[in-house]
Amino acid sequence: MTRVAAVDCGTNSIRLLVAEADPETGELTDLDRRMMVVRLGQGVDRTGRLAPEALERTFAACREYAGIIKEHGAERLRFVATSASRDAENRDEFVRGVLDILGVEPEVITGDQEAEFSFTGATKELAGDDRLPKPYLVVDIGGGSTEFVVGDDHVRAARSVDVGCVRMTERHLVRDGVVSDPPSEERIAAMRADIEAALDLAEQTVPLREARTLVGLAGSVTTVSAIAQGLPGYDSEAIHHSRVSYDRVREITEWLLRSTHAERAAVPSMHPGRVDVIGAGALVLLAIMERIGAQEVVVSEHDILDGIAWSVA
Repeated sequence: MTRVAAVDCGTNSIRLLVAEADPETGELTDLDRRMMVVRLGQGVDRTGRLAPEALERTFAACREYAGIIKEHGAERLRFVATSASRDAENRDEFVRGVLDILGVEPEVITGDQEAEFSFTGATKELAGDDRLPKPYLVVDIGGGSTEFVVGDDHVRAARSVDVGCVRMTERHLVRDGVVSDPPSEERIAAMRADIEAALDLAEQTVPLREARTLVGLAGSVTTVSAIAQGLPGYDSEAIHHSRVSYDRVREITEWLLRSTHAERAAVPSMHPGRVDVIGAGALVLLAIMERIGAQEVVVSEHDILDGIAWSVA
């Protein structure tokens, strides 16, 4: 058994997994799994730079995670950074800060690498389930980008495109620093057109429609599942490997895009950091399901973090 730590720093959130990995059995046992919304990608789509306040929020989370990693005595640590830090002109400032706090240099990975980690983490447990036929399409809807991966036991094709819940919200739903609440039909249509163009791009290299099982990852998808189940709070066990029908995803997406900030914030399973961006994230999921004709999405709590953990185990 090897005790490992994995950090995934995305556009909207930074997440930590400390786990015991047993390569012989293929089991990964969680010791600590947590998430903090730091909005590292705040304004990056507009300015091309990481904002000072966003960096400080992220560094504060890193300091907290450093204590947890030390407490559990993890032998190995890997820190992976994704979309926002790929796009930013001042990413070196981010790299130096993480190195000072955690003692490891964050790896600013490519979208294709991100997709491979996500696929490994999401599908390792599904291989023996005959109810979920292959090939899988794994979609990881992040804050700044969405990764698409088609594969059986291994990745066949992968592509990252620049649509995510934060990027779409900032591009289409924010005016003068304020989120439209609710957005007009024109703004929703413009956002939908952006998403469809990204799906066209993804289909140039990834055979999306060949998939027989759709697996959805990350906070937008897990929040939709929590809403669909009417959970009284966020419950990872209830969400992991739940299935949400296309009709339910459509109903929830339409409600999220019609609702006010107060109505979304009142949902008991809604993380405060997702209230303003969940409508855009749900619309990305809905567009994917419509594009490939998926009747349901299998929701996984195991994702890029698990893939990163396996890579160091």
